[in-house]
Amino acid sequence: MRFLANALVVILAIPGVALAAEEAPAAHRKLLWGDTHLHTSYSFDAFLNNNLSADPDTAYRFAKGAPVIHPYHRARMQLSVPLDFLVVSDHAEFIGGLRDIYRNGINNDDAGIWGSIRNWYLTRTIRNAVDEREGVTVFRDALPVSGDPREAARNWQDNLDESALQPSLSVMRTAWREIIDAAEAHYQPGRFTSLLGWEWSPVPGGANLHRIIVTDADGDQARAFQPFSSTDSPFPEDLWQWLGRTSEATGARFLAIPHNANISKGLMFSDTTLRGDPVDAAYAQERMRWERLVEVTQIKGDSETHPLLAPNDEFADFEPYPFYIQQDVQPYEPRPGDYVRSALKTGLRLGGSLGVNPFQFGLIGSTDAHTGLSTAEEGNFGGKMATDSTPETKINPVIAGGSRGWTMSASGMAAVWAEENTRESILSAMQRRETYATTGPRIRVRFFGGWDYGEDDLQAVDTAAAYEKGIPMGGTLGDGAGDQPPVFLIAAHKDARGANLDRVQVVKGWLDADGAAQEKVFNAAWSGERQLTADGALPPVGNTVDLKTARYSNRIGAAELSAAWRDPEFDPERPAFYYVRVLEIPTPRHSHFDALALGMEAPDYGATVIQERAYTSPIWYQPD
Repeated sequence: MRFLANALVVILAIPGVALAAEEAPAAHRKLLWGDTHLHTSYSFDAFLNNNLSADPDTAYRFAKGAPVIHPYHRARMQLSVPLDFLVVSDHAEFIGGLRDIYRNGINNDDAGIWGSIRNWYLTRTIRNAVDEREGVTVFRDALPVSGDPREAARNWQDNLDESALQPSLSVMRTAWREIIDAAEAHYQPGRFTSLLGWEWSPVPGGANLHRIIVTDADGDQARAFQPFSSTDSPFPEDLWQWLGRTSEATGARFLAIPHNANISKGLMFSDTTLRGDPVDAAYAQERMRWERLVEVTQIKGDSETHPLLAPNDEFADFEPYPFYIQQDVQPYEPRPGDYVRSALKTGLRLGGSLGVNPFQFGLIGSTDAHTGLSTAEEGNFGGKMATDSTPETKINPVIAGGSRGWTMSASGMAAVWAEENTRESILSAMQRRETYATTGPRIRVRFFGGWDYGEDDLQAVDTAAAYEKGIPMGGTLGDGAGDQPPVFLIAAHKDARGANLDRVQVVKGWLDADGAAQEKVFNAAWSGERQLTADGALPPVGNTVDLKTARYSNRIGAAELSAAWRDPEFDPERPAFYYVRVLEIPTPRHSHFDALALGMEAPDYGATVIQERAYTSPIWYQPD
């Protein structure tokens, strides 16, 4: 069919994106759950925030279901359900450095008398701060101050203390080899996948521009390079060029996954580059090559959208995080470049003018936990930093700008539809964007688009027929049958151990006749006997949460929801995107569990009850 040919041409035209031979049996793709963003004691900020013991080996053992010791409160922790895959993604900046200084001190070889005195003083300062649990203060004092992010990026070399970094180069190389060794030791193809990765962490002027780098490299390939960090360059283009050179030299594949766009000061999805140049086709092509996914939800809040950007979306105000990563407090200002839905709309506009959409990305969720423990369940949340892992310590500031444990989210998880549980298969699924995000629950979602589907095809979403007659999430539809709208197959199943489902929504964005980007949220399927109002709104599902005990009941909602949905406002001449948002019934938030444990009626910050959700990667419609 023509739309399948169009989609294949689009994918194969992207440099560096190849379809692996193993992708042929699409009907056999299985749902795998994991976390692509986890920090251990090898990250400098994790170590300063009292994670002294949860190393990569601990992280993998915990992800595989083993009980481990929490690095702060020292209680036993264990996942209720193990993960299928995990990326230990420690910060490339000073990787393993503070951990080594605390244990071994700074190497004084060839430092001279004054250098030795300086190194002794730094070692003592770091050890005292960690032993007195004052590392949090040291970390906050090391954060940047607010300012013009582009100017700060231009002057990045002036802000580097090369003398402090040089003695640690051998330490960082050793730390990377130890991370590789842990991943290799825990890799069990078909059962558990340990993917290698790291975080590239520029924060110029307090603007979060971080990316998680994920690779399918094996140990030998990974030992041939040292992770690229923001001390090498804060500019994404330089990162992409390094990824290209390293991929060519080693044969490994790489992905760069932006995260926490919500605190990027409008720069993560801007139509101008960090260097201040307008986004052009070459830039868009490189971004599409390397940044196939975006992390839409995690501990530092939700990056789908914001009430000021989506005033007609009643569920837009979910897990806000209004704190920039900087020393000084700055009022939060949501901007279109901060949020995924706005970026998808910007991408349609840029795609029309450039011929390449730089923001045609899929969605994924992960934790960004710095405890070494991947926990995203409200009642089993191990904290962002090790410090904020107990009810008492969640009340205190932990990062910057007033951020503390109760301002964090117990989120999220990465869902991948892959042929098998291997590095190669998982990365291939990520490259083709057949992924989705949840805020913690293991909600099972299928999402297909095509011109020939009918209601009967809902029974075949897990068979070859679904792939033969259309495309899965992450794909692109070309022109279809005249003016008829495409049919979207949606099937959602509740977490077997969790809450029932409230509704399934389709979020649409499109360019109108004037080239302006528009959006609308459609209710596609829902539980109970509720009826849509004249404007398409749906009454609330209800609320069974007992605020005195933090318990809820599944007497409302549905275990499964599905739809063969057609866009009632489809215009075959207008480019568009569609993604699915699945909402659970209300359940207690982690902060409410803490408040009750402390004898409080409710937390003094944030919601007591939330509606957990899933976000699929979009399907795009692009008329020929």
